[in-house]
Amino acid sequence: MLYSSGTTGRPKGVRVPLTGEAIDTVKPLVPLSQKMYRMDESTIYLSPAPLYHAAPLRFNMTVMRLGGTCVIMEHFDAEQYLSFVERYQITHTQLVPTMFVRMLKLPEAIQRKYRLDTLKVAIHAAAPCPIAVKQAMIDWWGPMLYEYYAGTEGNGLTMVNSEEWLQHPGTVGKAVLGVVKIVGDDGTLMPKGEAGTVYFADGPSFEYFDDPGKTAESRHPEGWSTLGDIGYLDDEDYLYLTDRKAFMIISGGVNIYPQEAENILILHPEVLDVAVFGVPDEAFGEAVKAVVQLREPKHASPELAETLIEFCRSKLSAIKCPRSVDFEAELPRHPTGKLYKRLLRDRYWQAHDQRKSLAAQLSGG
Repeated sequence: MLYSSGTTGRPKGVRVPLTGEAIDTVKPLVPLSQKMYRMDESTIYLSPAPLYHAAPLRFNMTVMRLGGTCVIMEHFDAEQYLSFVERYQITHTQLVPTMFVRMLKLPEAIQRKYRLDTLKVAIHAAAPCPIAVKQAMIDWWGPMLYEYYAGTEGNGLTMVNSEEWLQHPGTVGKAVLGVVKIVGDDGTLMPKGEAGTVYFADGPSFEYFDDPGKTAESRHPEGWSTLGDIGYLDDEDYLYLTDRKAFMIISGGVNIYPQEAENILILHPEVLDVAVFGVPDEAFGEAVKAVVQLREPKHASPELAETLIEFCRSKLSAIKCPRSVDFEAELPRHPTGKLYKRLLRDRYWQAHDQRKSLAAQLSGG
């Protein structure tokens, strides 16, 4: 039984029905990888993420099942990753958007230092990739990027190659397992182009181990299941992710998806990593806050904070942009690249709750 990453709460054990199949039964990922990614016995797969996570575990097992070679990094380092591609003549790999950003922000001399011509397929998932970041990677590596959207739960799957993505920038693809349903807060289906909770119908079943409440929360009355993401479908049924439902900010009655501001701020040359979330605000309920990890921490200043706010406002509605920016030496990311945004957010809400509690005690005294 695998556990989820726990980026929005405690990790959840994902229990799937036992099939009774023999242990060496070929799993669906094997023929899919042969067809979609052209994996075979000549594949040399570079894995920069830890094997206790579902995707690296399953893909490494698939490569080995096909007779290929796996190269495992102990941890991701942008330049070391590029050097490994050259050193081991890597043909296939899987990354997350944060890794793309780290490589794109290397000096150009480092980017050009290593030969990458053996690389044929770069798979990515785990988090939505900013359009400008993915476009820059395709410009650098060529149309070898393959994206998918799925979870440890295995309840559905969408996929898209570079050619399709270039025609539908921002998409995570069309469903190849299950049927995507976009559902509004009232439980009804949303029209094309309008955002709602992403559900999969007609996909494999799962439950959260020893947590019937969480299992029930993931289900629609029709029996569909969700991973908790917000998104929409276009007229051709390509899926676009907006954000995690748990990360949505409600400020002055307006729903704000922080991923929009994050996708812009990460493009600023000073920014190495960023998290945007809601913090307590007496007037609006929540205010938009950005916490930024700089390429050069010594550059942190009130002036740079204002510069980043204006940079965001030049490309996005002011209400969706941070009203304030704090700087951190390093953001809390899982080794798989997923951001533990709740750990940052909780600091501000806990401090707010403590102040309210103290004020109540003083007024009562």
